[in-house]
Amino acid sequence: MSRPAIFYDDRYLDYNFGKDHAFQSVRSKLAYELMRSAKLFDEHADALVPRPATEEDLLLVHERRYIDAVRELSVHARPEAYEWGLGPGDNPIFAGMYDAAALQAGGTIAACELVAKGERPRAYNLGGGFHHAMPGRASGFCIFNDVAVGLRRVLRSGLSKRVLYLDIDAHHGDGVQEIFYEDPRVLTISLHEDGRFLFPGTGFPGDVGRGKGKGYAVNVPLPPYTRGASYLYAFEEIVPPLARAYKPDLIFTQTGADAYYTDPLAHLKLTTGTYERIARIVLSLSEGLCGGRWVSATGGGYDIVACARVWTLIAATMAKITVGDDIDPQWREMCRRETGVSLSDTHLRDGEDSREERVSRAVEEVVREVKGEVFPYHGLSTQ
Repeated sequence: MSRPAIFYDDRYLDYNFGKDHAFQSVRSKLAYELMRSAKLFDEHADALVPRPATEEDLLLVHERRYIDAVRELSVHARPEAYEWGLGPGDNPIFAGMYDAAALQAGGTIAACELVAKGERPRAYNLGGGFHHAMPGRASGFCIFNDVAVGLRRVLRSGLSKRVLYLDIDAHHGDGVQEIFYEDPRVLTISLHEDGRFLFPGTGFPGDVGRGKGKGYAVNVPLPPYTRGASYLYAFEEIVPPLARAYKPDLIFTQTGADAYYTDPLAHLKLTTGTYERIARIVLSLSEGLCGGRWVSATGGGYDIVACARVWTLIAATMAKITVGDDIDPQWREMCRRETGVSLSDTHLRDGEDSREERVSRAVEEVVREVKGEVFPYHGLSTQ
């Protein structure tokens, strides 16, 4: 079918660390409802319900002992299990967490498979993107690494042979990078806030992979307060040349909205315009390089209204439409009920700052360093 698939289920709200935690799954519901109010599902995309990942799926990436521990703690919770990265703080233990995490992973698996099989041109999971989870432990609000599971599934089945993984979350995609650090079948590119200032403290230009995977991990650590012009400069200087040299048969984007300027946990300064521009570049790359095959999962984002707006614009790009800018008042009222905050925004897009932005010298230096570390592995000039 020509329409992209959007995966969502109200059970995504069961991925629940508590009302006082930064991660609030209601953001997925708000995004889905905003897309629906923008009439995305009338003719342009299809809403699909995911099935949970199986234990066999999770074992493609995660250690059996860890999977068993998550399952056991889901039923017989205890205050902490720090040997598995679970407990008070980032990853509180909650009843039913195994099923909740497996369902979100299932959405990403289904999105990957539909696109890799050619049954859908593009697919977006309005959950998942849990890029910090490691094979044997939870990390950074992430229990199972759905991205790595989905990619391993299509790689192992032979549906895909070369994947470009593009991570625009404000936080470094350390889990996905680590899992594929020695695997040239996945080129990981992460643009994130410099790890000297933000969790997880990793992702530097010299981290380029290991063994056969050397040159296939790319890290673009951006200084705090990087704005749209500088971000887009880094993106356009690094991503399209590497993508064209690598020639992927599938592009996967983790679309964390926490680089948005109002996000409470990070310090980048992007607007909806930046995200929309990135999505258009990725769409163009996917059509030019791999028959339009493009998969996304949402990832981070802690201003939940901003998440809904950003992800709706990305989904519209995946559907190849331009949605109207006025936000449905009924959606705003639903948002008020869900969040307890009355919205001042009546538009989907930001009123972009009219002041001319210059690319910062600090970002130019980061780009030079990244090119010097990685481009030679792909036969690209560092100039």
